Amino acid sequence: MVRERGDDPILSTPAESETIASDGVRTPGEADSALDAAAERGPDRRCFVTHRTSPKAHMVRFVVGPGGVVVPDVSEKLPGRGLWLTADRDIVARAVARRLFGKAARAAVTAPADLPDLVEARLAARCLDLLGMARRAGFAVAGFEKVRSWLGEGRVAFIIEASDAGPHGVAKLGRQSGDCPVSRVLTADELGQAFARDRVVHVAIQSGRLAKALRADAERLGGFRRAGAAGSDGGRSGEAGGSEERNR
Repeated sequence: MVRERGDDPILSTPAESETIASDGVRTPGEADSALDAAAERGPDRRCFVTHRTSPKAHMVRFVVGPGGVVVPDVSEKLPGRGLWLTADRDIVARAVARRLFGKAARAAVTAPADLPDLVEARLAARCLDLLGMARRAGFAVAGFEKVRSWLGEGRVAFIIEASDAGPHGVAKLGRQSGDCPVSRVLTADELGQAFARDRVVHVAIQSGRLAKALRADAERLGGFRRAGAAGSDGGRSGEAGGSEERNR
């Protein structure tokens, strides 16, 4: 059951979110544990900084690792109780600065000062891994002409453009992409790694499970790379575009 308190949904048990100890006394600590366990099974998670509930696809999971050190679990597979934050650099930095991880974990923990950078690096690596898998499976192509061809065939679920691409190349493809979603969180060098090239500007992803996972992780990465997500850096248009043409 979900009970509303303001705009903060709270999972509750039929016993008003409390458990009853063996001696008949309700213990808040046990109640909190029960709520956490229920939340881990559901599709949504609550950010322990903003106290807002969102789908897992918009959040990052953390766990307390060996030695009480907080580590990001971007693949959501590490054992232990999950500590969830909205996928946003400022929110993660606030949790570190205010020592909120210890409060959320109800234990003495250490949150590294560079935790936002570590999350960004792991999300970027995960995006490149998924993109490499899509390429090897034939679900992704790189290069302006190949992307344009796939668009014409209606095969594209979403497009990735290098965050450091110039406005000319982006606008040229933009006229052909229509309403197709576009992500701009990875650089031309990073996209090149996934395709064994020096640099790549335009990538198309075909519909499927890999496309869905990659788009979700790219959106999470955007919370840590606002400039890249907006595609605002147009200073290296010729460099990025030229490299892609040479490697098509």
